[in-house]
Amino acid sequence: MQPQRTPSAEPGPQPGPQLEPEPVVFGAGALDQLLDAIRRRGFRLVGPVLKDGAICYDDIGSAADLPAGWTDEQAPGTYRLRRRDDGALFGYAVGPHSWKKYLFPPAARLLPPEPPPDEPFAFIGVRACELNAIAIQDRVFLGGRHPDPQYAGRRDGAFIVAVNCGQPGGTCFCASMGAGPRVTSGFDIALTELLTAGDAGHRFLAEAGTARGAEVLREVEVLPAGEADIGAARAVSEHAAASMGRVMPELDLRDLLTRNYDHPRWDDVAARCLSCANCTMVCPTCFCFSVEDTSGLSSGDPAGAPERHRSWDSCFTLDHSYLHGGPVRVSARSRYRQWLTHKLATWADQFGTPGCVGCGRCITWCPAGIDITEEVAAIAADS
Repeated sequence: MQPQRTPSAEPGPQPGPQLEPEPVVFGAGALDQLLDAIRRRGFRLVGPVLKDGAICYDDIGSAADLPAGWTDEQAPGTYRLRRRDDGALFGYAVGPHSWKKYLFPPAARLLPPEPPPDEPFAFIGVRACELNAIAIQDRVFLGGRHPDPQYAGRRDGAFIVAVNCGQPGGTCFCASMGAGPRVTSGFDIALTELLTAGDAGHRFLAEAGTARGAEVLREVEVLPAGEADIGAARAVSEHAAASMGRVMPELDLRDLLTRNYDHPRWDDVAARCLSCANCTMVCPTCFCFSVEDTSGLSSGDPAGAPERHRSWDSCFTLDHSYLHGGPVRVSARSRYRQWLTHKLATWADQFGTPGCVGCGRCITWCPAGIDITEEVAAIAADS
């Protein structure tokens, strides 16, 4: 029996009921009208920018801050920016950042609790794989009996402008994980960037996913989408689905991995793995963290109030499995096996879906170029 591979997009604080109104189109020059309409509603705009030799997420003020005419080339252990021959604003795959850094920040004070941001976030340019990753983290932090107040305060009311992916990277495999490339739910507005010659030129097809998304679009100079526009948008997603750089084997991943704990491939990958934790740091769904308490004495200020801080951690660190005097997973073999088996198999036991959305970041940003689709295929070939 095949496991459910498509992450169920059921974010905790949904932006509102999903709508299915008629799509509209607007010229690329009107994108600032969209951003201004969102900002007027009190949102903090965050989107893709060129920074530190990569396409990262940061605060933006207008469409001029977006990476116009840039794309990325990705392969195992390789990431490079290069110029496009057009002015596409979202003509790249994904960079080292995920939206996790805003909803579940790398470091936060738990006690006394930090207040939520003054302005709710508006995420601009969220891909389908990333929407599914947000839905997974919603389930982790908000789905149990004890919702995480830090996460809830940052997630509450977030406005999401999704973008249907038109150019997957060389390490992407979201299509085989059922997580893309086309967005289906969890967004306020979904855009498809269309680049054609002639009078139509550079434009966006926009679909409202919620009532507030439709309200924003009413403040943009739009035209009803014609059949040619709808067909062009469909072609963008179809081309992306057919252009994935990687494919996850179509197998019962849980059964495969849980009955191969002693497979020799784990030794092979351990000989290459540096246990650097890059894969978990760039992963949009990993949620491991450590907690540290400090007091006035430890801070050097006897009068200082005690504090509790949380920071990202990784199952690749030796102390992550520390129990009763020592770590449980002392070898790189056991730590990599734990990560991959949890991500693709036992995660579903906890949360109902795999913990992987096929974004390919773990492959791109692994300095040893370890490819999880390749590792799964190697285990499957001997099983």
